[in-house]
Amino acid sequence: MPTAIPPTEGIKYAGSKLKLLPHILELTSKVEPKTVFDGFSGTTRVSQAFAQQGYRVIANDIAAWSKVFGDCYLLGPHPREHYQDLIDHLNSLPGKQGWFTEHYAGDRKKPWQRHNTLKLDAIREEIEHLSLNQHEKAVALTSLILAMDEVDSTIGHYASYLNEWSPRSYREMKLRVPKVIPKTRDHEVRNADVFDLVKSMNADLAYYDPPYGSNNDKMPPSRVRYAAYYHLWTSICLFDNPALFGKANRRADTSDVLSASVFEEFRRNDDGRFIVVKAIERLLRQTKAKHIILSYSSGGRATAEELNEAISSAGKLIEVVEVDYKRNVMGGMRWTDEWVRDAHEPNREFLFLIEK
Repeated sequence: MPTAIPPTEGIKYAGSKLKLLPHILELTSKVEPKTVFDGFSGTTRVSQAFAQQGYRVIANDIAAWSKVFGDCYLLGPHPREHYQDLIDHLNSLPGKQGWFTEHYAGDRKKPWQRHNTLKLDAIREEIEHLSLNQHEKAVALTSLILAMDEVDSTIGHYASYLNEWSPRSYREMKLRVPKVIPKTRDHEVRNADVFDLVKSMNADLAYYDPPYGSNNDKMPPSRVRYAAYYHLWTSICLFDNPALFGKANRRADTSDVLSASVFEEFRRNDDGRFIVVKAIERLLRQTKAKHIILSYSSGGRATAEELNEAISSAGKLIEVVEVDYKRNVMGGMRWTDEWVRDAHEPNREFLFLIEK
């Protein structure tokens, strides 16, 4: 049986690993690490689960909002009750016209209705004016993001919006205290490119869930990238009123040219190899941890054969877990010589346990 999942929190997220958590934790328990490096922590759900299982966690992601989540859930020195007065105060504020209402509220095809962006503007400005320490600010921002995520009018990301208002968008947004994790280990939260950290990262296990590039050969170079899906959370965290572009009012710094990840790259290099496969191979080889858990989707650029070659060049493949999202069924542990032959169907995701 898969390992029981400790409670975690997060936003709607295209790369969410909520369904994979039991198997991630089961594989982790087999190698008994003390410190785990979560190299692409995203919403920090996996890092939250690791922390609650007693592991020391080093959470890293290049996204500003991911660092805020990490600071909130992993580094808070106080129990949840400490933040209740702050959250109550923010909830009591009257709405106020501001930058978010100007750009992200309207009659239709906007992420939020006006009554909620007015609250967003008032609360975000108050957070900036209050004398909050780093952890209190992270808790307030996380609470604000979670609240706005519950009343949006999207399919889960912010590169496009629904034609008609979603039922949830009519609700009044309300902040609640995030489920901060009692501090039992000295966790770390980093905000860097994974290649800037991996060579010096001292951990027993590394968990990698890189963003996936499309496996569609006809996909043009100019397409919406991972960073652009969640640009609004970045704007809420940075509160920098950035330059915007396009119908979705994306941040200019999330344009495809500026924000592309090598792990989303679908093209080949001069040697004829897919750039993303070479990046995965480089990441696995440079990792100092004794064990690695790699998550990868069958919808990604790397084929099963190419991914197997990259893994084999870096270490020994011990076990594979398969998930079939189309049938919504968790696969059991598979023999490592089986997954390559039948890994071409869509909507499947794999977890690879690798020994360096």
